[in-house]
Amino acid sequence: MLSYTLKRIINAAVVLWLVITITFLLMHSIPGGPFTKEKNLPAVVLQNIEARYKLNDPLWKQYTDYMVNLSKFDLGPSFKYQGRTVNNIIGESFPVSFQLGMNSILFSIIIGIPAGIISALKRNQWQDRFVTFLTTLGVAVPSFVLAALLIHVFALKLSLLPAAMWNGWQYQILPSLALAGMPTSFIARLTRSSMLDVLGQDYIKTAKAKGLASYVIMYRHALKNALIPVVTYIGPMAAGILTGSFVIETMFAVPGLGRHFVTSIYNRDYTVILGVTIFYSFLIIFLNMVVDLVYPLIDPRIKLGGKKEG
Repeated sequence: MLSYTLKRIINAAVVLWLVITITFLLMHSIPGGPFTKEKNLPAVVLQNIEARYKLNDPLWKQYTDYMVNLSKFDLGPSFKYQGRTVNNIIGESFPVSFQLGMNSILFSIIIGIPAGIISALKRNQWQDRFVTFLTTLGVAVPSFVLAALLIHVFALKLSLLPAAMWNGWQYQILPSLALAGMPTSFIARLTRSSMLDVLGQDYIKTAKAKGLASYVIMYRHALKNALIPVVTYIGPMAAGILTGSFVIETMFAVPGLGRHFVTSIYNRDYTVILGVTIFYSFLIIFLNMVVDLVYPLIDPRIKLGGKKEG
């Protein structure tokens, strides 16, 4: 396991370096800069600002300086938020996105997996049709439409929950549900299809022929194998949810990381774009690595490195 983990860490470092380099080059290839939209800004003042942030240095020097600072875990200052660094912005906004994301992830797992199991066990019955209808609706309806519906029903019509802001647990319910809609549906559909595939395998038929109890077959044999595709999906899904959803955070006025990411692209705030991209990429790589390490816990026959015992 140690050798495999070291290889994964080295590969992750290479992938992260490629993401940083490509993002850096793409940002600087786009015409304009962080301060080109400033109105009535004299050329001399613009040059002084660019000199302050070293934007007039050769591209190779800007890249080298950034990589040196990055090695010290310094993501640099924001060009648009005066007096704030990218580390500060991520440090302040990510905990909010993390809390919102964890709520959504837990809801997706707690609801999605049992729904998929029930749908598979009750194939072609009303339970299966009901779950299939809801999950199809959940996948088809965009999160912002679901968010608007939740606000209209529970905040405006019934006055049960607040429509926006982030001032307590009751403010977290609607945005968490809106963000969890599509992942929950996808997990349920994935669990159903995976369970149906596993239940049709020969070893399940053999277990039934031996007279094993249904719950033993389900939880000891079928469920572990059926959850492998679900765990694979949950890794990158969690990274995307945890870094925040710009649309959901905007609609519910949630002060998370998602809105900073999109705003930084609009403002050409190079350091924020790079910082959030690096942070997002690191989460995806890290969570995918965790998923690989979890595989043997789900199915002991799986060995790290791609081998599987018979």
